[in-house]
Amino acid sequence: MTDLRALPGLRVPPAAKGHTKLTEHDQCTMRTLNYQLKQLCTNNRDGSYATQAMRSRMLSLMANQLHELGYRQMQAKSLKPKHIVALTQLWEQQELSIGTRKNRLATLRWWAAKVNKQNVVARDNDQYGLARRQYVTNASRVTSVSNEQLDNINDTYTRLSIRLQQAFGLRREEAIKFQPSYAIKDDHLQLKSSWCKGGRARVVPITNSEQRDLLNEVQAFAKGGSLIPPELKYVQQLRRYEGQTRRAGLRKLHGLRHGYAQRRFQVLTGFACPAQGGPISQDLTSDQRALNEKARAVISAELGHTRENITAVYLGR
Repeated sequence: MTDLRALPGLRVPPAAKGHTKLTEHDQCTMRTLNYQLKQLCTNNRDGSYATQAMRSRMLSLMANQLHELGYRQMQAKSLKPKHIVALTQLWEQQELSIGTRKNRLATLRWWAAKVNKQNVVARDNDQYGLARRQYVTNASRVTSVSNEQLDNINDTYTRLSIRLQQAFGLRREEAIKFQPSYAIKDDHLQLKSSWCKGGRARVVPITNSEQRDLLNEVQAFAKGGSLIPPELKYVQQLRRYEGQTRRAGLRKLHGLRHGYAQRRFQVLTGFACPAQGGPISQDLTSDQRALNEKARAVISAELGHTRENITAVYLGR
């Protein structure tokens, strides 16, 4: 057996009285690669709970796929370019979406970085036959939730989370984990990295009285806690949220972020975005073009994205 302590990021704790240690037979029963990747995830808690869980599932799947492709003696540190090519070819044969394949490549890059083999995975997805994703632009995907629809939500925690999504463009996980005593500052919200996708903490401004009234309501209800009931864990409240919204007939609530982005664009520029029927890029005046570029950068940051061009999904182009 390979000494797991020799792998960066992998830690095998010494046996202690009263604690269970995997025997060599146990480690052989679980494929070496699966075991080492599980340890890699356990000892590197990057990103939110959802990000960590998804990464662990993807790595387990890819370990199984590599085994089925004939790579039977792999370890975490033995990752090579040929393994990346074999996986990407398999995914192409399976006709997986470009988005799914890109997400898996991002997970492979995380694996490679943790074992100090960053150069194993090409930085450009084009090398694996993945062109840049073509977004359908200038078509609004806004979702809104009325007071009547909110009345169909029986769980107050879920109802307040949805209202936060609508008012501040928060992702679902951010709105469920929202802790007002930490997040609410004088003129902005401070979101914890553990709430956010990719572990990227961010700031969202408080810009109007309606937002302030909602925050006061959330603060009074949470009483120093979060929008997860004290007796539940995040995953349990997530399931409750999903059940409540499904029974209320609410779908595609990610569209609440689209609504936030489009309202912010109007405020920041003084004119509507293309997805709302506003001028497209070639019709903008020089002054409008400057406002457009600045607003898109601001909105991208407020939504938690690192690339300005992703705003085309929300605003059109």
